[in-house]
Amino acid sequence: MARRQTNGRGRQGRPWIDPLGNFAASLCFVESLPTSQASLRSFAAAIALMETLGRITNQPQSFALKWPNDVLLNGGKLAGILLESSGHGQQVDRLCIGVGVNLIAAPKPEDLPDGALKAVSLLAQTGTRLEPEDLLDQLAPALDHWDQRLRTEGFEPIKQAWLAAAARLGEDVEVFDGKRTLTGTFETISDDGSLVVRDGLMRHRIQSGDVRFPS
Repeated sequence: MARRQTNGRGRQGRPWIDPLGNFAASLCFVESLPTSQASLRSFAAAIALMETLGRITNQPQSFALKWPNDVLLNGGKLAGILLESSGHGQQVDRLCIGVGVNLIAAPKPEDLPDGALKAVSLLAQTGTRLEPEDLLDQLAPALDHWDQRLRTEGFEPIKQAWLAAAARLGEDVEVFDGKRTLTGTFETISDDGSLVVRDGLMRHRIQSGDVRFPS
């Protein structure tokens, strides 16, 4: 855990603003596993983080998950999860799960990319002032619990738990994959964690992209 990051980043190299008092930590594994399995760790981590924050605030109903790796609070982005790995071919031998949470402060709207969800802080939304060390103490066993379930039971229980908390499931979403924007109904996630969106009679599986919620 870092008390302060001066060069934090999120997905696609975007800056992650992290003032003193917010949470920034990484969980690193040194083990060999297929790339496809490594990517599923972000879903387990998101569930663990969401459940931990819901328990601490006693407001579990206020939290939701946004594909692929964000935790929402009252519809705003509270936390992000980023996977980074190294390896060869289709095998990963080192994997780090980075977690950032806006505990006391959130970026201003003008500091966010166009179309991004508003950012929120735990303190402003719930009145809960949580020290980073206290969050780490409670998050660690939750991460271990969901990681062990993934290892022993496979992705299915993680998939079902994630879908139960998914924001905008069954509703229209916009997905930008780096080349085009697809608009369709968010149906589910697949067994490899891809987003499944239906556009008319076509079903699309999206492995990487930015999800936006139409107004």
